[in-house]
Amino acid sequence: MYDFESQIVDIPDYPEPGVIFKDITPLFGNPEALKAMTDALAEHFAGMGITKVVGPEARGFMVGVPVAVALGAGFVPARKPGKLPRKTVSQSYELEYGTDSIEIHADAITSKDTVLILDDLVATGGTVEATGKLVRDMGAKLVGYGCILELAFLNPREKLTPTDDDVELFSLVTVD
Repeated sequence: MYDFESQIVDIPDYPEPGVIFKDITPLFGNPEALKAMTDALAEHFAGMGITKVVGPEARGFMVGVPVAVALGAGFVPARKPGKLPRKTVSQSYELEYGTDSIEIHADAITSKDTVLILDDLVATGGTVEATGKLVRDMGAKLVGYGCILELAFLNPREKLTPTDDDVELFSLVTVD
């Protein structure tokens, strides 16, 4: 398997002192790494009959689009409120200090769809959990979550497991 960790740069004290930011943007600038990411995620989820890949704003777009193409599926952007021009459905979720929500066009997913949710990073799992709830509320079958980087020390799987015990989180790199 490709050494994805070699494409992740640690940025100390960003965005605030004491935080080590994991910058994955070098992966997108390296054609070999980008192809390896696309292939690894597509191969892992191949054979599941995926018709739509949903990517949360904004780096989920960068992960989701090439994988959707590789899987022969459509891509659906999940965006912050007020960013989509047509009728939307939304799902709120808890943040450390408050709430946020995510929206999808109301006609983007149907009960006939089989959906994969992809993001660049899964930290607490809040965004992908909310996206998964939204997908299910729209009547689609959710078959998996995938990401480049999982911050396992924040226990995202605990957040996903109570409602998604039948849906796995697959990550290319895990930070314990």
